[in-house]
Amino acid sequence: MSTSTADVPPSITSFETIGIKNKRVNEAPGVKLSPDHKLLVGSVLDLFEGNPTLKHLSLWSQDATFADPITVASGYKKFAAQWYGLPALFNPIQIQSHLVTSTGNPIQMELSNKYTLKGIGTAQIINSVVHIDVGQNGKIERVEDRWNDRLPNGMISDAFRKLNAQTVPMFVTIPKDEEEDLKLKNSRDGSS
Repeated sequence: MSTSTADVPPSITSFETIGIKNKRVNEAPGVKLSPDHKLLVGSVLDLFEGNPTLKHLSLWSQDATFADPITVASGYKKFAAQWYGLPALFNPIQIQSHLVTSTGNPIQMELSNKYTLKGIGTAQIINSVVHIDVGQNGKIERVEDRWNDRLPNGMISDAFRKLNAQTVPMFVTIPKDEEEDLKLKNSRDGSS
């Protein structure tokens, strides 16, 4: 993880210092995010669009969790592998729409995302409700991507989701420093 932003709270970072592309965060009527929370939501939108960087992940607690219907990834190596694996499988990934519907904790957002399978070109739109839990340190503690506002539950689905979180890091490269991260980002941007 980048040492320059690893311990910096979101309140002294900005869209520019993190390199967030999704600067326009849509809020439902009556919903007003704080600047820090807007930064977190913009960074999560970038991740969902297949634009992970070490700076984006510096906004996450080291022991945070990412959960969706196919994985429960707790701890930096596991959740980072999920985000870096996304652009390895899908290109392009295009946000169709998003709307922050609640500023509580968790922050709640409706998200429609179009994923196109690399090499095959098959596209799928997934509509989900995303929950972003923020810790007292201002960093992301948990992100849940609830497809059609659901997460599976049960012993078998939980076992499969945890197995996925264990195996993905074996196949996905997580950059060790800013230089590796930049090379990876440039290769992604060049292949678009």
